Amino acid sequence: MVKCKTVAVIGGGVSGLAAAKAFDERGHKVIGFESSHDFGGVWEPSRSYPGVQTQSPKELYRYTDMAMPDDYPQWPKGPQVHAYLHSYADKHKLGRLFHLNTKVTGMERRADGQAGWTLTLENAGSTRTQDFDFVAVCTGQFSYKNTLTHPGQEEFVAQSGQVMHSSDYTDPEIARGKHVVVLGGSKSSTDIAVNAVQHGAEQVTMVYRKNVWRIPYFIGGINFKRLLYMRAQEMQFNSWGRGPLKKLFAAVTKPLVWANFRGLETMLKMQLGLKKWNMVPDMPIEKEACCSLPLVTPGFFEALKTGKLRTVLGTYQQYVGDSVMLTTGEKLRCDVSVLAVGWKLGVPVLPDEYREKLVAKDGQYRVYRLAVNPDLPDMGFVGFNSSFCTILSAEMIASWLVRFADGQLVNQPSDAAMRSNIEMMLNWRRNERPSAKVYGGLCSAPFHFKHFDELLADMGAGKAKRSNPLAEQFSFPNADAYGEFLASTPQYTAG
Repeated sequence: MVKCKTVAVIGGGVSGLAAAKAFDERGHKVIGFESSHDFGGVWEPSRSYPGVQTQSPKELYRYTDMAMPDDYPQWPKGPQVHAYLHSYADKHKLGRLFHLNTKVTGMERRADGQAGWTLTLENAGSTRTQDFDFVAVCTGQFSYKNTLTHPGQEEFVAQSGQVMHSSDYTDPEIARGKHVVVLGGSKSSTDIAVNAVQHGAEQVTMVYRKNVWRIPYFIGGINFKRLLYMRAQEMQFNSWGRGPLKKLFAAVTKPLVWANFRGLETMLKMQLGLKKWNMVPDMPIEKEACCSLPLVTPGFFEALKTGKLRTVLGTYQQYVGDSVMLTTGEKLRCDVSVLAVGWKLGVPVLPDEYREKLVAKDGQYRVYRLAVNPDLPDMGFVGFNSSFCTILSAEMIASWLVRFADGQLVNQPSDAAMRSNIEMMLNWRRNERPSAKVYGGLCSAPFHFKHFDELLADMGAGKAKRSNPLAEQFSFPNADAYGEFLASTPQYTAG
């Protein structure tokens, strides 16, 4: 009999909802904590910039038991995703499990000698502690702003200049009639730059360090999900754990793989006009493909053609008067400075002694299956990894994590096996695929199928592939199919 646990779920976004459902349906007592006033995480409207939409098509951005509404566009907008998450929470009655406006400010191992953690909780100005048998950390990768300051910033702000993180760009009227400079080359930076142009900015300039491959929603008229999200395509990348036969196959097919990616690069250069805009990356696309590969914001290249948007390779050096001085020596007039520089990884409430065991000295995270660390017992992470199919990934890991916590994985890993696997993955990222080090090594793209295969094998799934071999090899991950795969795993209830 599996013992019923009291489980804390920290975070009420995509991953927190998946974790709460997974532990709740197995019979555990779940208590969730969300620091804001509402579910949704990054999709909660007060945390979203105008015009935000998913990078992934709606078929890839969903839970297995609930498709997005038919009338949603292919790439849903922020308010639509927020409504979808609320509908999911309502379907599974997850609201009863969560305490909103409640922040976890600390955690320590339980002092009573029992397994688990004691959390320090803050709500409405009062603080209390509570013991838990297990903690699921579901704060994801977008909870703690990466804040930057540059010389001269105080003086710049004092004379009416504005400096803000990209998540604080919530009112497009900020840009009207202004000179806007956006620091960063990610999807959020291009979204904000285009939004500023469309809302009457006098001039918008994007400043970023290097060119990266940008993927349009349609490549040569074909939805990119049908070109890049396939098992057949995934096999062309140098994944971890390849045996002698797979390495031999890779060596034999290397010329074909090379030609395939050069063809893709040629299509992107021609379709987007990358040479004209001095935006051709230095690195081959197969070496760069990971979670940092941004999609092209609709209207981005059109804005470049009008001259209202321009791009500059470089970064900030300092603020000077009403301008930003770049490392290139160029001086840009600036009224509004938007820092689209991402988010900080980590679990700030985790004691230093445990954080040091979780994160290697080079910033790489020591996690097994992107979910647990043997030095952090009675704790796991859901949504800590980055992915092109975030919601499905969160649900898969949550389903794996509850079984791991209960000792119910068919392939329950030993301490030694976890440590060996972690070291193997660290070595692979550092030496065989350096681009996999992005986001602390927590990116599962472009290896979604391989990652899901491992999780399903651990869970003992009776079925892990679609019956149609062509669909399995040449189509994107199907959420309905993964629902069937999860249903084929051994079922149980704690009590």
